[in-house]
Amino acid sequence: MLKAAVVGVNHIGKIHCRYYQEHRDVQLVAVCDLNESLVKTVANECKVNAYTDLKTMLKDEEIDVISVATGGKENGSQHYEPAMLAIEAGIDVLVEKPLSNCIKEAREMVEYARLQNVRLGCNLNHRFVPAAHLAKEWIDKGDLGTLLFVNMKLTIGNPNESSPWIHLRALHPHSIDVMRYFAGDIRRVQAFMTKAPGRTVWSTASINLEFESGAVGHLTGSYDMDNNHPIENCEVAGNNGRLIIDNVYENLTFYPHKSSEMKVVRNSVLNGMSGFNETFKNRINSFISDIKRSVDPEYVAGSGLDALSAQEVIEAAIRSQNENGAVIEIPKLLGRKVM
Repeated sequence: MLKAAVVGVNHIGKIHCRYYQEHRDVQLVAVCDLNESLVKTVANECKVNAYTDLKTMLKDEEIDVISVATGGKENGSQHYEPAMLAIEAGIDVLVEKPLSNCIKEAREMVEYARLQNVRLGCNLNHRFVPAAHLAKEWIDKGDLGTLLFVNMKLTIGNPNESSPWIHLRALHPHSIDVMRYFAGDIRRVQAFMTKAPGRTVWSTASINLEFESGAVGHLTGSYDMDNNHPIENCEVAGNNGRLIIDNVYENLTFYPHKSSEMKVVRNSVLNGMSGFNETFKNRINSFISDIKRSVDPEYVAGSGLDALSAQEVIEAAIRSQNENGAVIEIPKLLGRKVM
C-alpha cells in the first residue's frame, strides 16, 4: 500500500485527494496547505492529518508519493519549493501543470529529480484518455504512415488577466504535450497572438511548429471561447491516413487513404469516461502504476522532462511573439524521448 499526501488543497488538490482515496493500492495519509482553515476542513473530510508546514509533514509522516497542487502566478509559481523539498526527501512527486511558470525553475526541478533518482511526473492529463492511447497505438503501428502534420486546437473561456502570458503558460502545456505525444520533439516555432476586445493579455494565439522528424504542425489556442461547447480537437495525418480526436476523449476517427470507409471509436455511455475530471483519475492511476511497477524515473509517462519540453516550446512561442513572429529554435534537452 502506497502512502500519499497532497500539498495545496483548493479545487484541484481536492480532486487529487479524491482519486488517491479511491485507489485500492493507495492510502491518503496527509494534506498540507498554508490556509489553516482550509486544510483542516479538507483533512476532516478525508480523515487524514493536516499540516500547514511541508517540512513538518515530511518529518512526521511516512510518504511514498506527493501531489503538488499549489497554484500561484500563471498557475505555477508555487510549485517549485514543495516539489524540490519532496525530491530532496526522495519521494516521488506529481506536480500540477505548468511544472513551473519560470523556465529556470522547471529545468532545476527536472535536473534535481534526475540526480536524486526520483520519479517526477506532471499532470498532463489530456493525454491520459483511451482515445489518445489508441491513437498512439495506431501511429506506432504505422497505420498513418510517415507523419506529415499535427493540428491542435485548445480553446476555453477564462477571464484571467493576471499576466500577459497566463493563457500560454497555464493552458498550453496540455496542447503541446499532446502534440509531442503523437509526433515527438519540436524543433522550432513561430507565434502570432492577439487580444480579444477589452483584454490586456495575449488571449488568443496561433503557433506554427516544425517537429524534429520533419513533420509540421499548428496550434490554435484561446481564452476567449465558450466553455459550453467542445474545447479541444487534435488531427494527426500521415501519408497513409489521418486521425482526429474530438473534445479530449469523446470520439476518435481514423480516415485511411484509398478507402471510403472510416473507423470511429466513441466514448462508451456505460463503460467510458463519465466526465473531464476522470482525466485526473487516469493520470494519477498511471503515476501510481509506474511507482508500483518500479518504472525507471526516466520512463515515467507524462514525466517532468515531458512537461519541461512543452514549457520550452511555450517560452519559445512567447519569444517569437515578442520578436514580431520570428522563428525560434527549441533548446535541445538531454534525456529520453516522449513516453
